[in-house]
Amino acid sequence: MPYEAPTHTVERSLRATTGAKIVAGIDEVGRGAWAGPVTVCAAVTGLRRAPKGLTDSKLLTPKRRTELAAVLDGWVTCHALGHASPEEIDAVGMTAALRLAAVRALEALPVVPDAVILDGKHDYLGGPWRVRTVIKGDQSCVSVAAASVLAKVRRDAMMAELGGTAAEYAPFAFDDNAGYPSPVHRVALEEWGPTPHHRLSWAYLDALPRWRHLKKTRVPAPPGAPEDGVQLGLDF
Repeated sequence: MPYEAPTHTVERSLRATTGAKIVAGIDEVGRGAWAGPVTVCAAVTGLRRAPKGLTDSKLLTPKRRTELAAVLDGWVTCHALGHASPEEIDAVGMTAALRLAAVRALEALPVVPDAVILDGKHDYLGGPWRVRTVIKGDQSCVSVAAASVLAKVRRDAMMAELGGTAAEYAPFAFDDNAGYPSPVHRVALEEWGPTPHHRLSWAYLDALPRWRHLKKTRVPAPPGAPEDGVQLGLDF
């Protein structure tokens, strides 16, 4: 499917309007998974021409994503990953977990960004960073697209590694579904119940009578706080 290549339009705009010299693009992966962490990548790319074929990771085949990630690893000025664990997601909810992971990624960068481009319409990061939200930024902004690919490839590899650490994880096929609710994953949950790497505060447990007692109840967010809206796992 043809698509428009991402540009540096937003990065240039931030430089012109705010004086920012270092701009980081941020994207996440794992928001809709039922198992594993949520992972955020922060990438600083400068204004150099992007590698051919760069776009939102969801528009690329696994093979092409892996090839492109290898190129990006040496092409970006710098990048860093941050993760929030299933236990943290259960404890604080997805919105706060995304902020944890994003802060960890930003703080792991060898430079301090003057501004951040965040994929989507909701600023889950907030101060002290200067944030510009961009809907479909992973398709339109070079730095966010780079972060998208790097985050997806690394988290997929983490989940594949996890799937091979114990024989009891094999039925869940984490190497194939990366913790998202694929048919094989759903069947394994019904038969074996959740692993220590599953998110136990999520609604999928309501449909599993044998394992419903394992569900964790999280303290509701304060009035006016954004809803997570991610428990259906629809971005697989």
